[in-house]
Amino acid sequence: MKNVRILFRNIRDGLKNVFRNFSLSLASISCITVTLIIVAVSLVGSLNVENFTKLISDDFTIVAFVDNSADEESEGKIREQLEKIGNIESINYNNKTEIAEEMKQSSETFNSVISSWSEDENPLNDTFLIKVKDLEKIDKTAEKIKNIEGIEIVKYGEGMVDSMVSIFNLVKKILIVIVVGLVLVTAFLIVNTIKITIFSRQEEIEIKRLVGASNFSIKQPFVIEGLIIGILGSIVPIIVTIYGYTAIYDKSGGKLFSQFIKLVKPFPFVFYISIVLVVIGVFVGMLGSNRAVKKYLKI
Repeated sequence: MKNVRILFRNIRDGLKNVFRNFSLSLASISCITVTLIIVAVSLVGSLNVENFTKLISDDFTIVAFVDNSADEESEGKIREQLEKIGNIESINYNNKTEIAEEMKQSSETFNSVISSWSEDENPLNDTFLIKVKDLEKIDKTAEKIKNIEGIEIVKYGEGMVDSMVSIFNLVKKILIVIVVGLVLVTAFLIVNTIKITIFSRQEEIEIKRLVGASNFSIKQPFVIEGLIIGILGSIVPIIVTIYGYTAIYDKSGGKLFSQFIKLVKPFPFVFYISIVLVVIGVFVGMLGSNRAVKKYLKI
C-alpha cells in the first residue's frame, strides 16, 4: 500500500514538474511531436509499400505456354514437374478451347474471328497459370519452368517485376532507417533537455538526498515526467495520422498512381499506427529521462 501511495505521489510530482518547468517541457514535447509526425509518415509509407508488394505478388502470374504438340499425358507430366518447384503457390491449367471461348466473350471482333476457326485450326496454346510464393525469386522460378520439357514460352513481365520489387524494398529500408534514426536523435535531445531540468532543481534533489531518499525515489518522478512528455508529444501526431491519412485515402479513392497500387484502408490501420506512436513517444520520453538522471546523478 505504501508503494502505491509513493507511486501516485511521484505521478503527481511528475505532472507538476511538467507544468512547473513548462518552457523546458515544451521543448521536449515539441521535439517528440515533430519526430513522431515524421515517424508516422515513414510508418504509413513503409506499411503501404509492403502492401503494394503483397498486392503485386498476389496479382502477378507466370504464364507458361504448352507446346502444341503436347498431348494429355505430356500435360500431366508437366504439372508433376511444376509441383516439384519449391516457390510455386498455385497452378491452374487452361486449354486452348477454354481460352478461345474467353476471348470470344471479351470482344465482338474476337468473337467474329474465333468463331470461324475449327478445333484443328485453333492456333492458341494450352497454358499453365502459375502464382509464386516469393516474388523476389520469380525470375529463378521462371527459368526452372522454361527448362521443363513441353513448355514452349514463359512470360511474367520480366524486368518490370524485378524493378518494382527492388524499388519497393529500397524505399522500405530507407523509411525504417529514418524511423530508427529519428527515435535515437529525439532520445538524445530529451536527455539534454532533462539534464537542464535536473540542473535547475539541484537544490531540491540535494534536500531529498539529505533526508535519506533512495536513488529510485529521486529518479522515479523524472522518469514519470518523461512518460507524460511522451504522451503529450504523441497527441498531435496521432490527430495528424488519423485525419490526414483518412483524407488522403478518401481523396485518392484508395489508389495511388494506378489501379495496381492500392492504399491500406484507414480503419483500423490508423489506430494501429496511433498505438505505435504512443508507445514510441512513451519509450523515448522515459528512456531519455532515465539516461539523463543516471548520467547526471551518477545513479
